[in-house]
Amino acid sequence: MTVDVDAGKKAEDQPGYVAQLQATLNVIPAHTWYASPSGGLTFVNKRTADYLGLPNDHPLRFGIDVGAQWDAHLPFVHPDDRAETQENWSTRLRTGEGGEGSFRVRNAQGGYRWFLSRAEPLRASDGTILQWVGVNLDIEELKSAEDALRESEQKLQMIIDTIPAHVVRYRPDGAADFMNQTFSEFVGPGVGFDNLSSVVHPEDYPERSRDWDTHVAAAEPYDIEMRLRRADGVYRWHRSRRVPLRDANGAIMNWYGAGHDIDDQKRAEQALRRSEAHLAEAQRLSRTGASAYNATTILYWSEETYRIFGFDPRDGLPSREVVWQRIHPDDRNRVRAEVEGAQNGKGGFSSEFRIVLPDGTVKYIESIRQPVFSANGELVEVVATHIDVTERKRAEEAYREAQLELAHANRVATMGQLTASITHEVNQPITAAVTYALAARRWLSAEPPNFHEVDEALSLIVKEGNRAGEVVGRVRALIKKAPARKDAVEINDAILEVIALTRTEAANNSVSVRTQLAEGLPRVQGDRVQLQQVLLNLIINAIEAMRDVGEEERELLISTRNEPDGVSVEVRDSGPGFASAALERVFEAFYTTKPGGLGLGLSICRSIIEAHNGQLWASPNVPRGAIFRFIAPAHPAAAS
Repeated sequence: MTVDVDAGKKAEDQPGYVAQLQATLNVIPAHTWYASPSGGLTFVNKRTADYLGLPNDHPLRFGIDVGAQWDAHLPFVHPDDRAETQENWSTRLRTGEGGEGSFRVRNAQGGYRWFLSRAEPLRASDGTILQWVGVNLDIEELKSAEDALRESEQKLQMIIDTIPAHVVRYRPDGAADFMNQTFSEFVGPGVGFDNLSSVVHPEDYPERSRDWDTHVAAAEPYDIEMRLRRADGVYRWHRSRRVPLRDANGAIMNWYGAGHDIDDQKRAEQALRRSEAHLAEAQRLSRTGASAYNATTILYWSEETYRIFGFDPRDGLPSREVVWQRIHPDDRNRVRAEVEGAQNGKGGFSSEFRIVLPDGTVKYIESIRQPVFSANGELVEVVATHIDVTERKRAEEAYREAQLELAHANRVATMGQLTASITHEVNQPITAAVTYALAARRWLSAEPPNFHEVDEALSLIVKEGNRAGEVVGRVRALIKKAPARKDAVEINDAILEVIALTRTEAANNSVSVRTQLAEGLPRVQGDRVQLQQVLLNLIINAIEAMRDVGEEERELLISTRNEPDGVSVEVRDSGPGFASAALERVFEAFYTTKPGGLGLGLSICRSIIEAHNGQLWASPNVPRGAIFRFIAPAHPAAAS
């Protein structure tokens, strides 16, 4: 800045000029000042004087040169900024060139605010510096904004570096020019923007590179999975998504990408796929399907469920009504009631039913269902398993048939043991009938014939014939092969019939048979012949067991008793009993204590009783012998 000053006169010697300069500086809406050529502060405008808190009569308010030193103003500057400010002002004075600097200045209240100070030399026409003129702009808000911006940038950088993702920035042409700390630490030292592609797995790089170039050219977002090499040399699967950042005109300024390590997820997915494959194979092998449904819709079916019910998975989930139509008509209403009951209740349930496939094939299904409810008690869904038990049902039927065959064979064999007793039982009424017939002939030959005696004899013949017929009928019933029945059986009558069949066998073995049969017993539910078979086996076993004790000690007691869940029957003998080890195995198939036994009788007996939903067990008798006891459930009609 140059002014025209008369030769030989100084600017300060011209009162009009100085007054004009001070008036100008006072009206400028900024903090202004001027200093002597040597740098000593000479004048500050009113705004600056008031800010600094200078007294009203302070020389700086009036521009009175008191010969201040060039750095006399530094006490107004913040201590942390003084050295830089002093160096800057010294440079201005030494070079004579204008310049600027920023520093904090203390105000009248003792606080500090940032100012940007600009100083320029005022020169005479010959180039001599007449004064230094300066303006200080309050930049406190700007500095605060800059600090906030820097802090925000630092926080943003920290956030980007802390994000648990691999962040990379790319130029518009697709070349990387920034990576966050997380990704930098992942790839390790020595990997920069020039060789970033080297971390991509060799098998993945060619295709991924072509895809990236294609997306950059098309300006389309990019989403891909690939393997990246970690700093330790291990390749891990990543998923990367890159999107363009556009300016107001739509031009791409940069691309930004974020990648995530999905290696654990990939491994979990592979393990899940293997698990699902194993589960599907296990369901296929075990013929067990899984499903889920709510009150209106089927939500899920496993592949095996489709196979069991005869539907094609490619057709999607069938409707509930179509599935209901597959259930056997005789079972449908029962199953529907069970399902509705489970949905209205809180617990799981199981049921068995039949389904009929379109080709007429009938399958037996065992289903287990567990309802799932929300916190407020509303039904969310029902999870179910469906097991195809058709083969098991066939096997069970075959097993029952085999049991019936074996039980029949056992009865025939037992009856064979009683041949002599049965012969005796039949022979007695036949012999008596013959005797009565001979007597009737004699009464007919008498003169005159005694028809009264003949009638008496004939009545006795009929009685003995009926007696023989009853014996034969009982034997025939036990030997006859017939399907199992569920009749209402008078257990005491059945016991007495068996005792009658074995009476001679017991007498021949000097066994005293006693009964304690309770009165008023309810009828039991079962097959009369099978229950008599159990009794026959137990009685014959007891008679045989007592052959090794003295004749006076051979006692057999058969008793019945009413129980809460049915009727108990007890066969108690006074034989040698069982050793504790034998007692635990007595019902095992093919286990026997008889020299010539097969070990099937008691096993068959237990199977028969369990088939009747009863129990059969053995225990020691006191002081000696064994007790066999079974409970048969009461017939529903009797129980009610």
